[in-house]
Amino acid sequence: MKKTICLNADIGELPGANGRALDRAMLDIVSRCSIASGGHAGDQASMVATVKAADARGVLIGAHPSYPDREGFGRKPMIMSREDLAASLSQQVRALAAITRERGTSLSHLKPHGALYNTAARDESVARTIVDVTIQSRIALLIGPPNSCLEVVAAEEGVDFLGEGFADRAYEVSGALTPRSMTGAVLETDAERIRQAVQIAAAGQVSTRTGETIDLPARTICLHGDTPGALASALAIRDALNAVGIQIAAVDP
Repeated sequence: MKKTICLNADIGELPGANGRALDRAMLDIVSRCSIASGGHAGDQASMVATVKAADARGVLIGAHPSYPDREGFGRKPMIMSREDLAASLSQQVRALAAITRERGTSLSHLKPHGALYNTAARDESVARTIVDVTIQSRIALLIGPPNSCLEVVAAEEGVDFLGEGFADRAYEVSGALTPRSMTGAVLETDAERIRQAVQIAAAGQVSTRTGETIDLPARTICLHGDTPGALASALAIRDALNAVGIQIAAVDP
């Protein structure tokens, strides 16, 4: 049986005509997208435009909520009560869900962004808040880091989970993403990104920043649209996966 991997992109994050053009180009490559819902980026106009573009291409749409941190692009951890965090995330998801309903479609998944994503990988309280919001928003699928606290809590609560790998981010031996503050956190060349994407998709493994090989049972791979050279890398990754017989589709858990 031919192996299948889902490619996804975080979109609706970049301003202006250039940002919209890049989003549309990425949507021609991926099978799922996660749309910035106002916490770290995005507004009503960008969400409407991005939902329309994704739906027109048959790309499954997900919410991409974050800590309420537009100044820091959601990359700074925030200390919030569970109630305040839940309220913020729910508001972001509701805003995007209303737009999908108007379009006659729905939210296929939820994927936390940035510092929220990384914190949920190890913090049970934050993980439970995200899972609770997913359930209350009637979203069937959660995307996040494999072998994480978020995956464990999702399983306990009966929420489907899709483990995710990154084509352009370095990994630590713990399985965590290398912090962006460290040198080498972002893979800079097409060759590095292709090699990592194929390794994740074909072997369920990834080579760490320090040279070890660890298991990474990911069913979807994220192609960041805001990484320099993102579109060229995405096209090259798609072609490389096809060349080794890996099909790209919106896989189920």
